[in-house]
Amino acid sequence: MNSIALIKRLETNSGAFLPLLAGLADEQARWRPAPDKWSILEVVCHLGDEEREDFRARLKLTLDDPGAPWPPIDPGGWITERGYQDRDLATAVEDFCAERKKSVVWLNGLSSPRWEHCYAHPLLGKIAAGDLLAAWVAHDFLHLRQLAGLHWQYAAKLAGQYSPDYAGDW
Repeated sequence: MNSIALIKRLETNSGAFLPLLAGLADEQARWRPAPDKWSILEVVCHLGDEEREDFRARLKLTLDDPGAPWPPIDPGGWITERGYQDRDLATAVEDFCAERKKSVVWLNGLSSPRWEHCYAHPLLGKIAAGDLLAAWVAHDFLHLRQLAGLHWQYAAKLAGQYSPDYAGDW
């Protein structure tokens, strides 16, 4: 595994989110394409919480004490429990960026990490620390795609009776 490249990608990805989050009207930030879909604001709040409470916390435990239980998380429940839709987008972006910076500093400061250390997940089986690092980077790309999709859907909504189909398949 090229952990140096993966950590660099995490650092770079925080900057990849910013153009997708810049200049948004509050209406667009809170808009959901369907009641069961996330808004841009909810995605950003999720990213900050996942950074702090999932990936960094669980990777640290797996590296330091692979037998220790992981802290519980509920990303789907957090949307309503933590009032994501009621938050301020700029504050949520700042929170995510600050947490990502902490993560990158921590990751770069690791000395001889044991990426092969495994946590025995009750549902998913063995998860190596290296798996968590790879999944962390992949998680970014899933949400970058999601944010791009939300922009596309919002633009289609704004187009009214006109179709964006000429642009090609989404």
